[in-house]
Parts: sequence; C-alpha cells; structure tokens
Amino acid sequence: MRRRETPLADRLGALREAVEVAEGRLEVPEVGAARALLAKAGAREALGDATVVALAGATGSGKSTLFNALTGAEVSTPGVRRPTTGIAHASVWGAEGADRLLDWLEVPRRHRVDGGDPALDGLVLLDLPDHDSVRVEHRLEVDRLVQLVDVLVWVLDPQKYADAAVHSRYLAPLAGHAGVLVVVLNQVDRLDDAAARACLADLRGLLDAEGLTGTPLLATAARTGYGLPEVRAELARRVGARRAATDRLAADARGAAAALAAHCAPDAGPDRSRDRDERDGLVGALADAAGVPAVTTAVELSARRRGAEHTGWPVLRWTSKLRADPLRRLHLGSEAARSSLPPAGAVQQAALGAALRRARDEAGAGLPQAWRDELRRTAELSQERLADRLDRAVAGTDFGPQRTPLWQRAVGGLQWVLALVALAGALWLLGLVGLGLLQLDDVVPLPRVEGIPLPTLLLVGGLLSGLLLALVARPLVRAGARRRGRLARRRLLDRVAEVADDEVLGPLGEARADHDRFCAAVGRAGAG
Repeated sequence: MRRRETPLADRLGALREAVEVAEGRLEVPEVGAARALLAKAGAREALGDATVVALAGATGSGKSTLFNALTGAEVSTPGVRRPTTGIAHASVWGAEGADRLLDWLEVPRRHRVDGGDPALDGLVLLDLPDHDSVRVEHRLEVDRLVQLVDVLVWVLDPQKYADAAVHSRYLAPLAGHAGVLVVVLNQVDRLDDAAARACLADLRGLLDAEGLTGTPLLATAARTGYGLPEVRAELARRVGARRAATDRLAADARGAAAALAAHCAPDAGPDRSRDRDERDGLVGALADAAGVPAVTTAVELSARRRGAEHTGWPVLRWTSKLRADPLRRLHLGSEAARSSLPPAGAVQQAALGAALRRARDEAGAGLPQAWRDELRRTAELSQERLADRLDRAVAGTDFGPQRTPLWQRAVGGLQWVLALVALAGALWLLGLVGLGLLQLDDVVPLPRVEGIPLPTLLLVGGLLSGLLLALVARPLVRAGARRRGRLARRRLLDRVAEVADDEVLGPLGEARADHDRFCAAVGRAGAG
C-alpha cells in the first residue's frame, strides 16, 4: 500500500517551525538555506501554476539546438563556443502571467511561442548558460536558476556524459529530486546503434548508482529531430499535471529537512539536566560561590551573640555592644541592595565553572555538536548573570523571625534576680562598713547561715550562681545557634536552588526541549 504523501502546506509549515525554533540557537548554514527555501516557496506559490523547465548542460552538448528545436524558432544561438552573455533565454507557451514569473526569475530575454502544441500551454522553457563556462558569472547564474526552476532537463552529449564534475556537482546532489529531473543524451546521431545503446546503458547505470532511478533518460538528436516527440511528450506530461512546482518545492523541502536532520540526535535519550545528584552538585557550587557558608556562620554567630546577651551576667551585657553584629555587617535583608559579602575566591570560581560544565554536558549528552555549542553559549550567558542574581537571592533570604526563646527569657530573668541578690549583699556589706566606721556595728545584729554572714552569702552566692547559670546556658545557646544556622542554610540553599533552576538548569532544559521540537518538526517536513 502506497504511503500517503504529506501535503506541501504541512511540509512547509513543519519546516517553518523548525527554522523558527533554530532561530537564534543554531548557527549553521542549513538553517539559512531552509529560510531561503521558505521565502522561495511563498513567492513561487503566488506566481501561478505555470511550469518552468530549464535546459542545462555543458558547452557543445547541443542544449541550445535542442531549445530551438523545441521552440520552433532560432531563439538561442547555438555553437561550440557560447556567447559571452550569461543571461538565460525563455520561451513561453501561452502561460498567463508568465511575465511576473520571469521577472521573479530575473530572465529578461523572452520569446512567446504562438500556434504551438496546445499540450504545452503553460510551459516556460529556459535555456541556461553553460555550467562549464569560463566566466564565473555564467556558472553562478546556472546555480541560481537551478535552485528556482520546477523541472530541470540536463542535456549530456556522448563525449562528456560521464563527466565527473557534472555528476558530482549537479546530478548526484539531486538524488532527492529524481521526480523533477529529466536527463537527455543528445547528439546520438553521431553514434551507431550499438554505441548509442551502450552509452544509454552506461549512463542509466551511473544515474541509478547516484540514486536517480526514478529519473527519465531520453535519447535525442536535436539537429535531425530524433527523440524530440518523446521530449515534448515528457514536457507535456509535466505541464498537464500542473504539479511540477509543487513537486519541486516538496523535493526541496525534503532536501532541506534532510540537511537539518544532520543536527538532530538519532536517540538523544531523556533530559538529564535535572538529575538530583547533578542538581545538588550545582546548587552546592553556587552556594559556595554566593557566600552561603559565610552567611550561615554569621547567622550562627549572631544567634550566639543574642543568646549570650539574654543569658549572660546583666552587668557585663553592655560589653557585647562593643562588637558589631556579624549578620548586620553583611547588609542582608533586601534584594534591592547589594550585600557586603566578599566575592567568590579562585577555588569557589573553579568549582562553579566545573559544576556548570557538568550541567551543560549532562544536558547535551547525545546531542550533535551544533546543539552542544548552543548549550555552551547558554551556560556562558547564565554564568554572566549568576553573580548578581545570587547576591540578590542571598540578600533577600528570609531567615525567619528573631524571637528570643522562652527559656532564654527565663534565664535572663533569673540572672537579674541573682544580680539583685548579689547587689543586695554588696549594699548590705557596704552598710556594715559604714556602721563600723561609726562604731555602731554592735548595735545591729548580723544574721549568719552556717556561720557565714548573710550579706556575704548573698553577694558571693548571687555572683557564683549567675556565673554558673551563664556557663550552663552557654552550650544550650550554641545548640540553638547551630539550629538557626542550619535553618538559615536550608533557606539559603532553597533560594540558590531557585537561581540554579531559573538561570542554569531552566535555560539548558529549554535548549534541550527546543532540540526535540526542532527534530520533530524536521521529521514532519521530511516525511513521505
């Protein structure tokens, strides 16, 4: 059962999608060629359904003689040496609007065939300059028009039909265009029957080996008229089908898709750019470069400082004011302002670069070089934005409310009680000293506890109890500070992970997804 041919509109739409996806990502000439083909298709479809057939060949192949014989007039000057002009000639069979088409083709020399074969109505026949001309502009004109015409008739002669330059430069690359190509072996009247059959068989073998098995091969002798009816019949068939332009565009689209497919991975496998291990490694490297360890340490030291203020001796708490809060020195708390974190050192920068390369390599695993180059550019652009984005993420991280734990409040209150007890003892002892100076110390009795004067017990007991309470509270304060540091680190890592997703893994994943979209569109454009 024959496969259903993909409609040209669908094929060109898929090719357009592939070009749009590749725009700005793939720096390869195949994308430019596909874009030019889409422009050609849009222009050609607007110029009607006339069939443009070009006769191409080498100097001395009899191409112009064949052109004149088909036209029925001496339009193009034949000869062993072509004229110096590189301008193509055109003969038109009753095609309405052919002038607009020839203007688009940039063919100024035109001849209208009146009273010709009605089966050829709608034919625009071009005689191209020689492809082997010594003039470069002639060869460029041939190359330009070969890309634009609907059907290409390649005229060969018995002496040079196997010319490697013709086959390698023109015929072999048209393997995907076999349906819009006709090969004519001209000047067979110079051979006897056996030699002519041998030439045709050999040429047929060459064409088949080049993938042109579907290309018709005709034998002609333009000077004598031999084979001209077969050529006219082949042209009439192409003109009557009114599909030559569509077939050529479809073949061009398949060829463009095949060229673009070289930049598709045959089986790229799943996107591994978000694998947990790789993501964790990238986040860790970003965190180190962003100064997360320094911030975590500052949070912990700040928590210890506040805990010491609440649980330490009240009379010595003022000394903590002499040292700035390590967290406030970093100027965190707002994404709108830069922090005072020191820049990443050489070790952190090297680790970050290695992590970015690993993320890029994972995202590009199995992809062709053009897409790996795009991933490299994406990673480089991401790295340029990372420093500022990381600083803002760290600066804007919310570490939670700085509430004083209830137990620290209780210890702080107890410390004040003990300080007041020590103060009472001290004042009592000072009062006793005053009474002693006034020789009134025997008037007021001195209470004792286990033989120790109560004022001394209050002073020493208050001071020692406060010191002991501070020592007991210190490891608890440090434990709480470590917990707050761990909480701060988790929140910082969450913010850094958001940056990693937005600035690194996200763009890499989008590039990978664009590769998949690109290849899917290329597959649809080249299907059938």
